[in-house]
Amino acid sequence: MARKVDDLGRIVLPVEMRRMFGIQPGDELHIAVDGACILLHKPQAGCVFCAGVEGLATYRDKLVCRSCARDLLGLDRVAGGSQPQISESQGDLVDPPLGDVELGGNSR
Repeated sequence: MARKVDDLGRIVLPVEMRRMFGIQPGDELHIAVDGACILLHKPQAGCVFCAGVEGLATYRDKLVCRSCARDLLGLDRVAGGSQPQISESQGDLVDPPLGDVELGGNSR
């Protein structure tokens, strides 16, 4: 797919791409260079699961809030995983940074 650059250096992102990436009018896009490629990246503003903005930590390049991280750790136990029970005194385990905590055993 090709688009022409106008006199002000602008291009129009096709509606299919805007829908695919959830890009709305007024959204911020980060622009970066990788070798000979120009990259556009829509920054994530909240938790990937609930869109919350409190208590966020980065896990595998995604933002996850403390509440969803706790829920995910609980789901791992219910599904037969070997994740230990987390007590309130261990609550820092799911506070930023999440580090090596496995959330649900998904290998994405």
